[in-house]
Amino acid sequence: MAEKVDFLSDPASYAGATRHVEARETHMSWVFLTDDRAYKLKKPVKYPFLDFSSLKRRYFYCREELRLNCRLAEPTYMAVIALRLDEAGRLTFSGEGRVVDWLVEMRRLPAADMLDTRIRQGRVTREEIERVGALLVDFYSRRSRERVAGDAYLSHLVKEHAINRAILARPEFGLLPTAERTLDKVEHALVRFRPVIEERILQGKIVEGHGDLRPEHICLINPPQIIDCLEFNRAMRIIDPYDEVNYLGLECEILGAAWIRPFLCSMLERELGWAPSAALLALYGGFRGLLRARLCVVHLLETPLRHPETWRPLALRYLAAAENVCVSLPFPAGRRSTRVCGDA
Repeated sequence: MAEKVDFLSDPASYAGATRHVEARETHMSWVFLTDDRAYKLKKPVKYPFLDFSSLKRRYFYCREELRLNCRLAEPTYMAVIALRLDEAGRLTFSGEGRVVDWLVEMRRLPAADMLDTRIRQGRVTREEIERVGALLVDFYSRRSRERVAGDAYLSHLVKEHAINRAILARPEFGLLPTAERTLDKVEHALVRFRPVIEERILQGKIVEGHGDLRPEHICLINPPQIIDCLEFNRAMRIIDPYDEVNYLGLECEILGAAWIRPFLCSMLERELGWAPSAALLALYGGFRGLLRARLCVVHLLETPLRHPETWRPLALRYLAAAENVCVSLPFPAGRRSTRVCGDA
């Protein structure tokens, strides 16, 4: 992996097509930004929710990444390309030699026009968000109704909330009692609204969505480009569109643009119909806020630990957002229920 990263970080590897390369490491991949392209290399890692451990699997998920992202960003996603080892043992992009890995090739989007950057700089207009909303409305309206696979959605909510509680309650993070009231509210609401969610599944209101709809994955060019669909686990893409868009709105609110969430949700309601109740939206928002808080503090368990000063303060912001959206949810009387944690 180190040799591949060194090769892909060298402008000379791209046969004069770029003057600079910026390498960025994520939890599951490396991304190499050239002057006008981006190349994603998946790490050979394996987790309970993801398996990139073999060359065959990495090729499959590169193809999936291309296929899925062409739904919302076809001009951006270009090809899956081979990284090869030639007879002299040198890495190359040429058409000869043994394939040693695969990369997704993309057109590089302008960083200044990503939604998270625009929000921080106060440069987002309603017209731009309306274009994003129109793209999402069209996207959801074209998706097949997941009446059978929809059970994966409810199962995901239940199982992930149990993990949220287990992680956020760990004493080394010092998040209790801050998180406990919201955890209890969401757990109680998952039991209370289970029949409602099951009915939404039967009515065909659950679809295969994006799976990771966040501001940093939306570029406000015209037409908008929505990138980085979650490619590695289909069950995690099975979702209520209102949950997905409400989550995007929650992330925008964290960044300082609270108006985006009701704006997009009202677009969905006007164009798609079948809107959930305010209480069910509160459950969705509380669950997503807790999940994001958990994903923040999990970074503190990584080796090597990157940006340790970032994660706990950010987790507290997500917890505050989750608590805020759960204000309308009833607090369970007596001891908290444990039914939902073990009942998928």
